[in-house]
Amino acid sequence: MVAVPAVVAGLVVALARPKPSGGQTVAVSATECGKGFTAPKPGRQTFQMQNTGSKTAEVYLIDPSSNAVYGEIEGLAPGTTRDLVATVAGGTYAWRCVPSTGKAVTSRPVTVSGGTGSTRAVVPVSENDLAAPLEAYKAYVEQGLATLVAQTRTLDADIAGNHLAKARTDWLAAHLTYSSLGAAYGTFEDYDQKINGRADGLPGGVADKDFAGFHRVEYGLWHAKTAGQLKAPVQALADAAAGLQKAFPAQEFDAGDLPLRAHEILENTLQFELTADTDEGSGTNLATANANLAGTRELLTVLRPLLTTRAPKLLPAVDADIARLQQLLDAEHRGASWTPVEQLDTVTRQRITGATGQLLEDLAPVPDLLEIRKSA
Repeated sequence: MVAVPAVVAGLVVALARPKPSGGQTVAVSATECGKGFTAPKPGRQTFQMQNTGSKTAEVYLIDPSSNAVYGEIEGLAPGTTRDLVATVAGGTYAWRCVPSTGKAVTSRPVTVSGGTGSTRAVVPVSENDLAAPLEAYKAYVEQGLATLVAQTRTLDADIAGNHLAKARTDWLAAHLTYSSLGAAYGTFEDYDQKINGRADGLPGGVADKDFAGFHRVEYGLWHAKTAGQLKAPVQALADAAAGLQKAFPAQEFDAGDLPLRAHEILENTLQFELTADTDEGSGTNLATANANLAGTRELLTVLRPLLTTRAPKLLPAVDADIARLQQLLDAEHRGASWTPVEQLDTVTRQRITGATGQLLEDLAPVPDLLEIRKSA
C-alpha cells in the first residue's frame, strides 16, 4: 500500500499503527469499481480492496467533488486483495479504479454523517501542474551549467600554468556549483560519473583508470601531485562539463523527479558528505553540504506554490529546519575555509547530522504530496 503521508497534519492512512480488524470488502474493476461500498461509520476503517477484474489497477479513495485523494493502493493485481486503512470523517467519498489500460471508473458516492474529527485530502498533481516548476528549474540548471563550464576552464588554465594554490580555490568554487544542481543528477546520465564520480567500488581505488572528475582532481591537488600529473584529469573534467552543457537541453527530465529530489539530495548529503565518505583531501564536505542545501532550497522554491495549497503546515516546519541547518553550517565556515567533518567535535557533528535528519523527516511527505496520480 502506498499511503498519502500521515506525517502531514490531518491526512489519512496511517502505516505505523495497528490496523483495525474487519471492514468492508470493495470490488475493484472497470465494471465493478466500488461494489460493496456502503457509508461507514466515522473513524479509522480497513477497506479490503479486491481486484475482480482482469487488469492491474490503481485504487483511490477520493472526494468526488474535487478528485482529492484520501488514500491509495498502487498496482493491485487481478485476483488479489489488499487492505487500505483510512480515517473517515463526515463528508462524501467515492472509489476511483484506474486499470493499467482503459479508462478510469468512479463509483457512486456515499455520504458519511457525524464524527467529530476531520480528514484532509490531497488534490492530485498532474504533469501540467509540474510543467512550470520544471521549466523554472531547468533554467536554473542551465545557468548553473554555464557557470560550471567557465569555472572548469579556469581550473584547467590554473593547472596548465602550474598555479596549484589557485587551482585548489577554483576547484572548490566549481565543485560547489555542480553540487548545487542536485535535482538534475538523475538526468545527467553518465556525465555525473565523469564529473563527480567516486573511487568507492573501483578495483584500483583512487589509482583506478576510471576514477575521474572533481574527486580525481581533488585527490591530486591535496596529495602533492604535479601539474603534469593533473593535466589529463582536469582536461577530462572540463570536457565533460562542456559536454553536459551541450547535452542537457535534449536530455529527458521527468517532471515527477522534482518532488523526489526534494528529499533525495539531502539523503546523499547525509550518506556521503556528513560521513566524509567523499573527502579526497580537501576537507570541504561541509561546503558541499551547504551547496546541497542551496540546491534543495531552490527546488522548494519552484515547488512552493503546489505545496502551500496541499500542506500549509509543512513549509513553515521545513523553512525552520533549513534555517537551523544553515546556521550550523555557517558556524563552521570561516573566510575561505571550512571545518573538515572529521575535525568536528562530537556535539557539533551530532547537531549537524540531527538537523539534517530532521529536515529529511519533514521533507519526506513531499514526493507523495506531489506524485503524479492517474486519478488526476
